Amino acid sequence: MIEAIVFDLDGILIDSEHVWDEVRQELADERGGRWNENASRDMMGMSSLEWSRYMRDVVGLSEEPEEISAEVVRRLEDRYRRELPLIPGAEQAVQRLAARWPLALASSSNRELIDLVLESSGLGRYFEASVSSEEVARGKPAPDVFLEAARRLGVGPTSCAAVEDSENGILAAKAADMRTIAIPNPHYPPHEDALAAADVVIASIEELTPAIVEGSS
Repeated sequence: MIEAIVFDLDGILIDSEHVWDEVRQELADERGGRWNENASRDMMGMSSLEWSRYMRDVVGLSEEPEEISAEVVRRLEDRYRRELPLIPGAEQAVQRLAARWPLALASSSNRELIDLVLESSGLGRYFEASVSSEEVARGKPAPDVFLEAARRLGVGPTSCAAVEDSENGILAAKAADMRTIAIPNPHYPPHEDALAAADVVIASIEELTPAIVEGSS
C-alpha cells in the first residue's frame, strides 16, 4: 500500500541536468580545470560537498569545495531566475499525485536551488517536505536522502513510491526499499542494470498516474 510519493527534482520536474553541466564545465574552463568525458555521469546524484570535492580533486580547480559549490549555485540561481526549465507535464503530474498522497522532494540540488524552484514554479504548495542531499550523510546512490524524506513525511520507506530519472537516483530509491518509478533521462540514459532494478519504467512524466504508482496499470 503506497502512502506517500517522493520526487526527484533535476531531470524529473526541471530539465536541468544539462544546465548543471554547462555551469560546471564553464567554471572549469575559466579556472584552468580539466573537464573529462565522465565528469557529468560521475557527479550525477552526488551531494554538493561530494561534487564540489570532485571538481577540486578530479577536475583540478584550486578553490576549496565550499567556494566551488557557492559559485556554481550562484550561477544556477541566475539561470533559473531568467528561465526556469520546467518539464512539460510536470506540474500536472504533481497535481494528480498530490490529490491522492502526501508528496516530498528528495534532491541532490543545494537547498537554495530547491527552494528557488519550488517557489518560482508554484509547486511548493504541493510538497509537504523537501530534502537536499547536503542535509544527509551521503548523496545518491546511497539511500539517505530518500530515507530522510520518508522520515519527514512520517511514513515508512517501504510505503513510499519514488520517481527518478538517473542511474544513481534509481539505485538510491531501490536501496531505500521504495517502489521505484523510472523516467529515464534521454540525455543521460541510465545503464540497463539500473533500469532493470526499477519497478516500472515510463517514457515521460505525462504518463505518471496513480495507477502507475500503485502498479495497477
